[in-house]
Amino acid sequence: MMSSRERVYLAIDVGASKTLLAIFSADGKIIHQFKFATPSGYDKFIEQLGKTVKAEFSGQNPIMACCAIPGIVDRRRGTGRVFGNLSWHNVPIKDDLQRELGLAVLVENDANLAGLAEALVHKRYKKVIYLTFSTGIGSGIIVNGKIDPALADSEAGFMLIEHHGKIAPWEDFASGETLKKRYGQLASEIEDPLIWEAYAKDVAAGLSVLLAVIQPDVVIVGGGVGAHFEKFSDALVHQLNSHPHRMFDIPPIVKARHAEQAVIYGCYEYIKQNI
Repeated sequence: MMSSRERVYLAIDVGASKTLLAIFSADGKIIHQFKFATPSGYDKFIEQLGKTVKAEFSGQNPIMACCAIPGIVDRRRGTGRVFGNLSWHNVPIKDDLQRELGLAVLVENDANLAGLAEALVHKRYKKVIYLTFSTGIGSGIIVNGKIDPALADSEAGFMLIEHHGKIAPWEDFASGETLKKRYGQLASEIEDPLIWEAYAKDVAAGLSVLLAVIQPDVVIVGGGVGAHFEKFSDALVHQLNSHPHRMFDIPPIVKARHAEQAVIYGCYEYIKQNI
């Protein structure tokens, strides 16, 4: 059992299928983590979260929590407006979690938090674009080690891009889910370089727009597909450099350090910035 004098923090990463919980020490080490299937109903989720924390983290007594949600946050009201593939809308998640857990809770978008964690790993870069390629495409813009408030609600995956003669949201043709549906394989299973070249072209279609507008110092790629970035990184850089109307420099494009756990590390960093 942990001493009550030790300061620990609770990270909550709400996903469409699973919710990941982690207890962090004050110096940023994961002490214990646990996953449970995310209930489809919001009230059931709150109830299940409370029971799981009591059962799995008994005696650890976190002093603050951060909850990452896969959607848009109303930070003034502490509500989750939308939750991606979950059918929850305008729910008072901050108040509900504070009541259920008995401690202060911060709520933020999951891609923003993942971007924060990764930007702090790459501290030499001041302006960072973090992109997660998973079920959809999420984005976080980090400036000087903090989530940029002016772009905190940006959703790069929803950018409308011309693709095969039609206008479509970027994530409709470049997400990990689309990759799986198109080829019948997960990113971990795909070895054909021609598939990765085609995918890199779809990623470049949206990324070239972001680079022109944001002009970041670095792009960090994460998520389920990002975990296999080395399979298409060269093809992506080639596509970006081949753009006929390119008027911007291509910054370094790197793989996320914590491709699968960046969100919970971001929860820890966000707590440290706001405690």
